[in-house]
Amino acid sequence: MDAPADPVTAPDLLPTLHTPDAAALRAAVLDKLNYAVGKNPRVANNRDWFVATALVTRDLMVERWMASTARTYQEGRKRVYYLSLEFLVGRLLRDSLGNLGLVGPMREALSGLGVDFDRLRRLEPDAALGNGGLGRLAACYMESMASLAVPAHGYGIRYDHGLFRQAIKDGWQREYPEDWLQFGNPWEFARPEVTYQIGFGGNVDAIPAEGGKRRHVWRPQETVEAVAYDTPVVGWRGAHVNTLRLWSARASDPLRLDAFNAGDYIGALADRVRAESISKVLYPSDETPAGRELRLRQEYFFTAASLQDIVRRHVNQYGDVSTLPDKVAIQLNDTHPSIAVPELLRIFVDLHGIEWSRAWELTQATISYTNHTLLPEAVESWPVPLMERLLPRHMQIVYLINARHLDDRRVEGRDDPAFLSSVSIIDEHDGRRVRMGHLAFLGSHKVNGVSALHSALLEKTLFHDLSLVHPGRIVNKTNGVTFRRWLFDCNPGLTKILVDALGPKVLDDPDALRGLVPLAGDSGLHDRLAAARRANKVALERQIAEDLNVQVDPDAMFDAQIKRIHEYKRQLLNILETVARYNAIRAQPMKDFVPRVKIFAGKAAASYHMAKLVIKLAGDVARHVNDDPSVRGLLTVCFMPNYNVSLAEAIVPASDLSEQISTAGMEASGTGNMKFALNGALTIGTLDGANVEIGERVGDDNVFIFGLKSDEVAKRRSLGIDASETIAASHKLREVVEAIGSGVFSPEEPDRYRGLVDALTHHDYFMVCADFDAYCAAQDAVDERWRNKAQWWKSSALNTANMGFFSSDRAVREYASEIWGAKIGTGS
Repeated sequence: MDAPADPVTAPDLLPTLHTPDAAALRAAVLDKLNYAVGKNPRVANNRDWFVATALVTRDLMVERWMASTARTYQEGRKRVYYLSLEFLVGRLLRDSLGNLGLVGPMREALSGLGVDFDRLRRLEPDAALGNGGLGRLAACYMESMASLAVPAHGYGIRYDHGLFRQAIKDGWQREYPEDWLQFGNPWEFARPEVTYQIGFGGNVDAIPAEGGKRRHVWRPQETVEAVAYDTPVVGWRGAHVNTLRLWSARASDPLRLDAFNAGDYIGALADRVRAESISKVLYPSDETPAGRELRLRQEYFFTAASLQDIVRRHVNQYGDVSTLPDKVAIQLNDTHPSIAVPELLRIFVDLHGIEWSRAWELTQATISYTNHTLLPEAVESWPVPLMERLLPRHMQIVYLINARHLDDRRVEGRDDPAFLSSVSIIDEHDGRRVRMGHLAFLGSHKVNGVSALHSALLEKTLFHDLSLVHPGRIVNKTNGVTFRRWLFDCNPGLTKILVDALGPKVLDDPDALRGLVPLAGDSGLHDRLAAARRANKVALERQIAEDLNVQVDPDAMFDAQIKRIHEYKRQLLNILETVARYNAIRAQPMKDFVPRVKIFAGKAAASYHMAKLVIKLAGDVARHVNDDPSVRGLLTVCFMPNYNVSLAEAIVPASDLSEQISTAGMEASGTGNMKFALNGALTIGTLDGANVEIGERVGDDNVFIFGLKSDEVAKRRSLGIDASETIAASHKLREVVEAIGSGVFSPEEPDRYRGLVDALTHHDYFMVCADFDAYCAAQDAVDERWRNKAQWWKSSALNTANMGFFSSDRAVREYASEIWGAKIGTGS
């Protein structure tokens, strides 16, 4: 943790841990309200009570934090450092109290003060530290590492404004800054004493050294300060607490006083604005050269600060940097922190005088890399001129890594120019660029995908030639989610059913869910499951009415697709089927349609025009369908704005059907699919990502799989992606496409979706048209299952029962034993 620094605490100084009762908590909250918030209970508002409650909760975590840190030092245990550009932690009050086992006592304590605990929960802003699955996975793994007592630090950026706050204005997405830090963050501790200088630009001097060698010294032109902020991450039952350390950028000189006194008030702040822009927002637009440079500056900033902190801590405790791999495991969460490879080499070689070959061995032994995508735009590469200007010493190191790597290939007899080009870190095509995925692959001892299919495709496609050079380096670690947040916290009704049926062991052992299998056909269980689901749907019904002024039927099927808006995730396919369903309801009024509530949520990247157009189409279809009296309540469409963790916690336990319909071969894993299935939703999806493994575990009869497989997608693309014949051959699809293209859903602007329809027709890269009929058939099968309530709830129970494998605890255990070489602890 560094609480506040890194002392080796003597055993007799360890705090005595205690679990307070409601009366003690009530007194503690009043104390914080008076002395930390500065308010009298008579005039305190809900936010004052929230801050006081959060501070009391934090104090209880700090006791365990101190003990966990001291124990790690005393035992000399290997630490894990998880570097991620995103940590989507969500709200922390309920999560932290849940892991401490104090939700009930705190609720009672606040009730005695006339304060509603649930109202306070809703006041807490979601920490704007991530965008989607990547950041949420990092948060799950941090919680699981704490729950398993694996000593760990998470490292990232303390974004002032996160990605953006999404609002829907006239159907269009609008982006506004997140203001989650507007009133401070009661969970964090500022660490002004933990500050590092981060350099950019400048030049590299070669200085004569002993033995006729030369020592390289980087002299940056610009430096920015990285200031640490720590948040404790408490594990299940409070047994261990780890640290999430986030870096905030600060100018070395906050004000040029000479310029200010000369009357140039704006110019006097220019350096400060430039420096602090690094930690302002997540994923600034990279459409401009300045935006691309800012992204690289962000990635190097947090990676360099983290590595300095890691090496400082290790040397302080062990004295010898060359033992780093024995006590440190660094996990790169995707390619964003892959600059860690040359930075760690620079630290070893330039700052500690370690010979290159030995430094390379130490680097590889310390670092491992998780790849999260096969999408070319997400596997980063940087223009060589940008790297040379911004990070000149690192570019020298990259050149040397690459030269030695290619020389080794030639020695092995792999001297074919095409092969060498494919494995080179430098991409010579279409402008010279540094392939950051290649750099991370070569600088790591293990590279993992995040589902069985994804890992196989990594070896077959993206890293095919590199895996020939380094067989066995690619391993699979299927993603997982923490059951504490995604079942116990967000779905207490289902949790109580599970505890009543299986005993309290289900709270500690995810595999205990298997005990539900022999009970899955029990009608009494079905009734309880249905009642718990309906209660969750009623709660979501109220939220939809409040946010959208749309009334939904809690007895209808809630059909949800909530995730980042992207063409490969195919929200468009769902919308097309929604239009087809709408057409059928109007054309066949005597048919027995299953009532549906279609729920969409997700953000589109600010510069992603097609994704934003899909959001607009979803809104136009929703408006048209919801206002049509002939639909008779059989179909309602909702697009819920500003998707975040808290919104997911409301939608997931209320959903009956989980839409996981990405183009096969393009979704690395997914974790939303796991959360829905854990809560008993049935999956409709393609054989993509972790859908494959979910289907294998819950049984083919309990999921609805459709569409082309990944190899069939590749074959179809090779034959051409014009979908004109496919559309012509499907009356249903043709009718839908013509309606959208002709302006039925946009009468005020009939040509609004003409470009979208043209792209679908002539460039069906994501196989929306190709999979449409199969998707509709799968939806018909869903309706049939829904009509048979006994079968539906049996399938629901079997989904929950077979999800133990997808716990993030299992994933962390696998990382610890097979990649990090770290031991699972025993807690306090």
